[in-house]
Amino acid sequence: MSTATQTTLHTAREGYDRDLRVAVLGVGMMGQDHARRLAQLTKGARLVAVSDVDGARTDAVAAEFGVRALHDPVAAVEDPEVDAVVIATPGFTHEGLVLKALEAGKPTLCEKPLTTSPETSRAIVEAERALGRQLVQVGFMRRFDAEYERLRAVVASQELGRPLFLHCVHRNATTPPNFSSEMLVLDSVVHEVDAARFLLGEEITAITVLRPGRTSNAPEGLQDPQFVLMETESGALVDVEIFVNTTTGYVVRTELVAERGTAQIGLGVGLVQQSRAGWGGGIPADFKERFGAAYDVEFQRWVDAVRSGAGVDGPGVWDGYAAAAVCAAGVESLRTGRRVEVDLGARV
Repeated sequence: MSTATQTTLHTAREGYDRDLRVAVLGVGMMGQDHARRLAQLTKGARLVAVSDVDGARTDAVAAEFGVRALHDPVAAVEDPEVDAVVIATPGFTHEGLVLKALEAGKPTLCEKPLTTSPETSRAIVEAERALGRQLVQVGFMRRFDAEYERLRAVVASQELGRPLFLHCVHRNATTPPNFSSEMLVLDSVVHEVDAARFLLGEEITAITVLRPGRTSNAPEGLQDPQFVLMETESGALVDVEIFVNTTTGYVVRTELVAERGTAQIGLGVGLVQQSRAGWGGGIPADFKERFGAAYDVEFQRWVDAVRSGAGVDGPGVWDGYAAAAVCAAGVESLRTGRRVEVDLGARV
């Protein structure tokens, strides 16, 4: 380990008595939103640099926020003027960047997925363990949503008895170009995978992905919608309707069915309007509108944890690995039509 890395790790362990200097890697839609959050909302943090493979976009975002443009993401990770990094690059780049951040001893908030395969995610779990300290948090933002936190508290209190079912709905208005059938599992259902683990406090042991009739709104070749059934260690069942070309908006709902009652979140009843035209409310346009506050809380808690020396306050690399393993099994089930068991191996 280099002297620079040892110094950075020591600083991360002890905490920071100044603002955390953060670089955002990847400034597409998600990364730009995170850059804005760090620059304008998050206390105790200072956006100091942005990096993207698109040089023009890097320069434009850097100019917007008055920070440095670093066209090489590895150089951004290693930069001595950067204390911590946010990784919002495409998933296939995450493995190399996270490993580089671990090598440099830099606290990291990595957007999901941790990596694109269970094998590479497991390698990161073991690499972080070898350091003897948690440095990587995975961006499953639903854990920071007030409704999910309340539902988890209901489960933990056992006031409704043992959980029997989680019924989940995940709908988008449209998909971007080149969105594949497998991506419904890897990019969308992955949130329900982590949410189920978070809410129920146990691992998923098997998954089945079914192919209902295709919507006429889906591009040719895209299997949309899909119906996912997951089994947990205790025998609870989690079903997910994933439908990503509804044309109507962004809807995420979860209903807990337990022995002595039910509880539901995501009803969107913040405002119900009545008039001669009828009654109703609005549907969020996208994930940023529905979960914007959760992202804000996620970033603030991450920065606070890093500055305190804790490093992580939320889902870590094991959570990223478990989600990757379940989703890989889900893709296999989608392709074969069979129930697929999930083997996470020994926890490290």
